[in-house]
Amino acid sequence: MTTSRPGVSEGADEAEVLAELTSMIRQVLDGYELEEGEVTMRTRFGSDLELESIDLVALAGLLEERYGRAVNFAEFVAGMELEEIIDLDVGRLVEHICLCLKAAGGAGPR
Repeated sequence: MTTSRPGVSEGADEAEVLAELTSMIRQVLDGYELEEGEVTMRTRFGSDLELESIDLVALAGLLEERYGRAVNFAEFVAGMELEEIIDLDVGRLVEHICLCLKAAGGAGPR
């Protein structure tokens, strides 16, 4: 089911991006088992998943590997205050990815 959130294009498939992002999070958490449905749009990287800064760097690498330069995680967080980064939720990143893909010409994940 695709959850419609303000600012996200109708052409971007949030459900697909969420599934791919969840897979990347599993890779970053190597060895930590996530339960089915544990990662949602409201899941926070810090308090819920306990990702540390090095984990976010690894996630940024996976995002670039998957989406190329269309999705720049470092640029995305560069404009945020520390508290915003600490409270960052999966949904906000999914929205960012969808917007980046739309701006890149509507190209979906490769």
